[in-house]
Amino acid sequence: MSQPVKLLVLITTLPGRGREQREAYERLAPLVRAEEGCLRYDLHGVADDPDRFVLIEEWTSKAALAAHDATPHMIEADATSPAFRATPAQVLELTTSLPA
Repeated sequence: MSQPVKLLVLITTLPGRGREQREAYERLAPLVRAEEGCLRYDLHGVADDPDRFVLIEEWTSKAALAAHDATPHMIEADATSPAFRATPAQVLELTTSLPA
């Protein structure tokens, strides 16, 4: 049985372009949440910085995450996001427990 996959995605937009990130998320969220294996897909802003965000994702398996990455809407999002992002998103995969 595969383990769920939890991700924190750190996003920084170009100065003043945070609204574009929020709008992109609002378009994508319903599509992503409807995907098989999506358990969570939530964007949060960083306090006191309108151009920084944390996206929290949870998937039933690595296979579900891989299928998500290959969807047309994610391929399009990955192609258009560099227009308003300061850097590529930093993806952190979380572990289920702390190392000893």
